[in-house]
Amino acid sequence: MPKTKSKPQTWEQRISKQLVGKKIVEVRWMTKKEADENYWDYQPVLLILDDGTALCPMSDDEGNNAGALCHLGGEEKLFQ
Repeated sequence: MPKTKSKPQTWEQRISKQLVGKKIVEVRWMTKKEADENYWDYQPVLLILDDGTALCPMSDDEGNNAGALCHLGGEEKLFQ
């Protein structure tokens, strides 16, 4: 019987397992110390999840510096 290869998971499938069902329990600014540890000049907002992990906006996918967070959708206008 030939061995079958399992289909690799897409990025969306992998990240979904890590994020779906999680709850944001804290929103705070990154500390100066945390920014320095990442060699960043800026301190972005952090979204802390109920499992202790944090979502952090970055300027690019290489993590070269802090980035911006954008709100899309919904009925409430949050940003002026």
